Amino acid sequence: MTTTTESVPRSYGNWTKPKTAGLLGLSAIGTAVLFVGAGFSVIITMTSNILNGIVTAAVFGVFLLAVAVKDKHGQSVLLRGATRLGWMSTKAKGTHIYRSGPLGRAEWGTAQLPGLAAASRLTEWRDSYNRPFALLQIPYTSDYTVVIATEPDGAALVDREQVDAWVAEWGMWLAGLGDEPGITAVSVTIETAPDTGTRLRREVTSRIDPDAPEFAKNLLHEIIAQYPAGSATIKAYVAITFNAAARPGGKKRTPDEMGRELAARLPGLTQSLSATGAGATRPLSAQELCEVIRVAYDPAAARLIDEANAAGEPPELYWPEVGPTAHQGNWDSYRHDSAVSVTWMMSGAPRGNIPSNVLARLLAPHPDIARKRITLLYRPIDAAKAAAIVEADVRAASFNLSASDKPTARNMTATRAAFATAQEEASGAGLVNFGMLVTATVIDADHEADATAAIDNLSATARLRLRIVHGSQDSAFAAALPLGLVLPKHLRVPAEVREQL
Repeated sequence: MTTTTESVPRSYGNWTKPKTAGLLGLSAIGTAVLFVGAGFSVIITMTSNILNGIVTAAVFGVFLLAVAVKDKHGQSVLLRGATRLGWMSTKAKGTHIYRSGPLGRAEWGTAQLPGLAAASRLTEWRDSYNRPFALLQIPYTSDYTVVIATEPDGAALVDREQVDAWVAEWGMWLAGLGDEPGITAVSVTIETAPDTGTRLRREVTSRIDPDAPEFAKNLLHEIIAQYPAGSATIKAYVAITFNAAARPGGKKRTPDEMGRELAARLPGLTQSLSATGAGATRPLSAQELCEVIRVAYDPAAARLIDEANAAGEPPELYWPEVGPTAHQGNWDSYRHDSAVSVTWMMSGAPRGNIPSNVLARLLAPHPDIARKRITLLYRPIDAAKAAAIVEADVRAASFNLSASDKPTARNMTATRAAFATAQEEASGAGLVNFGMLVTATVIDADHEADATAAIDNLSATARLRLRIVHGSQDSAFAAALPLGLVLPKHLRVPAEVREQL
């Protein structure tokens, strides 16, 4: 007697958001303010009168309510108010408006990148395989970025075992980044855009036989004219960001030193990335990176650039000229040259276990969105710090669970997840901070509402919790590009403090 068993699809999950121990649902800072406020109110009552003590307690109580009351995205009243005040200050100073070019305010009359990438510098080197690669330097954060172009194989007509192997290899690749010296962050960008048809036209016309029948020629020309309508191209990029100092407190390396070092390391990184299902991988040259950023800020230039490349005369783009000639950042949208974009950030990862294709519909082209860009942001944690972080999460989760006589289901789930993460880290797993940015770009501003509704529907299918980046649309747009920007390094208020507020 034989029995057959069907393999159950693998599921993934157990990601947690670090929390600090606190009372009454407060963070560590909120709990400290609670005790300070209670003690200060008692002192005021003893030294003055009870009315002043009540007023003092009320002031501290209002502050604690502003910190404790949060919306579904985890944003407190205090943080939302600070964001609104910051946006009002930005509008008052006029820094949300940018003009470049000969009549703009940029130095030398150039169209340099605005905002976080304004001071970036681009150079080109060759790796040990003699492949040119662009090296992008951000002097403010002392970071260097290399962008790798990939051609993912996709999961269509692929065995489930192969997909599981790709996911496992990707997890191992991310875990290995924590052991790579100097790597600060990694971003993966998937961009979908309308197909201009230039590549198809070049491929077909170069293969038409002059002696072929007229019917065959007419059929091929008809295919060239009709096929690009409604079709889309999908491009994927992996940006790896290195710190100028090989180790904390070490000497910062110059662009020449970084170029020589990455020339030797880049072949190994691209080879290991190919095993994750990324397909053929190669570093982007300086010219190709300029084209990617130029098209992102001005989608109308895509057809011209494709036609120039098809004619064998690629346009000579320079890094100070790839930025927008004008942009205006709004509260919930971003106008740049010939398009309008809206960027969302992930405020909550999918709960529970999910299959490997949970992002398939979100990544696929959509008819209501001209260009869509999904960027996954990863910040690998050093193996020496990972153990301390997971143990701190275990202590915080255990404290929050025991702080109440009737613990909630979320506290119990968070405690189990913290213990599971600690066990996995102890067995050799890597620890990575991750996030996501989603940018929808439309050519006509009247279609902005349709694109917004489309992203809201797609996020539900991906079981993601997304929220619009209010007041910082221009910075979020730049962070979603394959530039390797590390956002926590550009914050005036430390990220640890912002998360607790």
